[in-house]
Amino acid sequence: MYQILKQIIKTGIKSETPPQADDGMRLIEQRLQQEILDVFGGALAIRQVDAGSCNGCELEIHAVNNAYYNIEGLGIKFVAGPRHADLLLVTGPVSRHMEVALKRTYDATPEPKLVVAIGDCACDGGIFCSDGAIGAGENYATCGKVSNVIPVDVAVSGCPPTPVAILQGILTAISAGRHGAQK
Repeated sequence: MYQILKQIIKTGIKSETPPQADDGMRLIEQRLQQEILDVFGGALAIRQVDAGSCNGCELEIHAVNNAYYNIEGLGIKFVAGPRHADLLLVTGPVSRHMEVALKRTYDATPEPKLVVAIGDCACDGGIFCSDGAIGAGENYATCGKVSNVIPVDVAVSGCPPTPVAILQGILTAISAGRHGAQK
């Protein structure tokens, strides 16, 4: 034990120097927060819906919520129910069992509502799409892509998409919502 303590004292604290603050990122954050205020009047509330995915996209969505990406620092939070949501984040091809639940969730979300489809399965059926199928990913078990069931504002492709791509999709939806609210 003495040897370990001696080694610690001799070596000291070794760590990287902290990165310098990025003023450009601060300006982007301020602009984003202003857009959220303009469109929604407060923080952006997201309801995430798994319509039948393999959970790969959910892992990346959880990463968006961690301390590195810090989505809550931008004024964006996840909520437990659609009645409090401004944006629906939908993953996976819509399974037949989730079709009605997804429609009800969409209907329960107050206006102005936005929908972002996350991942290849939600965008075009993904691996569930076969050449002999009726449509993109449609078969006895799935309705296919999310836009077959509810209207989609932004589609973020990838299997699974990176947290940065998910953030870009959310920001694109907010910008689209702002322009839609001005019309």
